[in-house]
Formats: sequence, structure tokens, C-alpha cells
Amino acid sequence: MPFLKLKNYQFYYTINGNINQPIILFLHGFLGNGYDFNTRISPLFSRFCCLTIDLPGHGQTQILGEDICYTMPETATALIEVLDYLKISQCYLMGYSMGGRLGLYLTLHFPQYFKKVILESTSPGLKTESERLQRLISDIQKAEQLQTLDFPTFLEQWYHQPLFKTLRNHLEFKQVFAHRLKNNPIELSKSLRYLGTGNQPSLWGKLPQNFIPLLLLVGEYDHKFKQINQEINQLCPVSQLQIIPNCGHNILIENPQAWINAIVKFLSQ
Repeated sequence: MPFLKLKNYQFYYTINGNINQPIILFLHGFLGNGYDFNTRISPLFSRFCCLTIDLPGHGQTQILGEDICYTMPETATALIEVLDYLKISQCYLMGYSMGGRLGLYLTLHFPQYFKKVILESTSPGLKTESERLQRLISDIQKAEQLQTLDFPTFLEQWYHQPLFKTLRNHLEFKQVFAHRLKNNPIELSKSLRYLGTGNQPSLWGKLPQNFIPLLLLVGEYDHKFKQINQEINQLCPVSQLQIIPNCGHNILIENPQAWINAIVKFLSQ
């Protein structure tokens, strides 16, 4: 089995595609795992080598150390150790939502590892201390619900957020929901506490200094993240923004062909 044991982590990862071609590192969103990408990325296999990793609190990855290991700085450092172990000196990166926040942190703190970066439906975090505190309180409340509520009930409530309206109406939503039930709610609660938006460092101030080309993908109906990504695009000279039609927050599920096309075009430029 493709497990990699480090000091405080045991990461589960998969490698698919042409190992002689450029590598793309895929980082999934909250409640997901590498399987989310593996159901969609086969059209990339002839041109790229695709590396997916289950992030802490998700899938088959296990935390062997203290709870600090779930935080963004610690997780990012561990992912760099994974790349070093696999002898990947440079790669492309694609991150969705939570994985995009983590991917942006990696880009800004370890730029030598990444040639180009694609961020889907993501943000640089929150700008002010008061915003972060308010969000942290909300994240902790949801983390406590994960530990106390029946897990299917929690998922029902989570996906009734306006952000997921178009996903909830998608033909594949029942399959997505069933796959989410395979997660461990206790582990998810730790991810939400420590890797949630409320606890992550704000990255807004570093955007103007970024020199790694960024592709910002956001769904046509995802109004909240369209506004966020328009601002990222204004602050970061080497970024380009693409609005994907007929979808909301989860482009990967809702418009996979446009998602694939955007990745191939950007990485081929």
C-alpha cells in the first residue's frame, strides 16, 4: 500500500499517469480525500504524472504526533518532506478549497518546489484578527458538532450551506455524500479546528510578492469566491482568473471537462 511514514505522519498517497511526464500534486478540500481527484483525472494521465495525498484528518492518512500536526505550517512542512522523499524537486500544484488554502501557503513559503499553481475555489484566509477570531469560534462550534452529532446529520447540515447549493442539486451528490460518510468525524473535527480558515495565517499580505504563476478557478455561481478571487487577481501580478460556467463551489464535480481543459491549457502555456 502507498503509505509514507514520517516522524508525526503516515500519509496515504497515489501516483497515476505517465511517470516520465511533469508531476501535478493534488490537494483536496475539507471532507474529501485523494479519491475525489482520482475519479476525474484520468484524461491527464497521458501528459502528466498525478500525485494525490490524503490530508491530515482525511482518508487513510494518520497523525502520529500531537494536534499541532494538523495546523497549516506543520502540514505544509510535512508535505515538503513527502516531496523530498519521493525525489520531486519541482512540480505543479492543484488545490481545491481547503487544499487550495494549503496550496497557496506552500507556494508562498516553498516557492522553489512549484512551477505553476492552480487554485480552485479558495482564499488566502481572513484579513483581520477580528475576522479570524469570529471564524475560529464558528469552526470550533462545527468541530464540536462533528464530535456530538450523528455524522450523517452533520453532513446534511454542512451541505445545506448556500455555498453547496449547486453541488446538492447535482446528479452525483448522493455518491459524494456516501463517500464522505467513510471519513472519521473525530479526525475531521481536528482538521476543522487546526486547519480551518479561522486558524490559518492570513496570506493576503504576501500575494504581491508572489512570482509563481497562478491560475484561479472559480464557479460561475460561486459569488462569494468570485469576489475573493477577483481581489487575489488584482493583488497578484502573475495570476489569471478563470470563471468556469454552469457550476458553483465544486468545479471538479460539477463541470469536470471544463476543469480538465483549464488545467491542460494553463500547464501547457
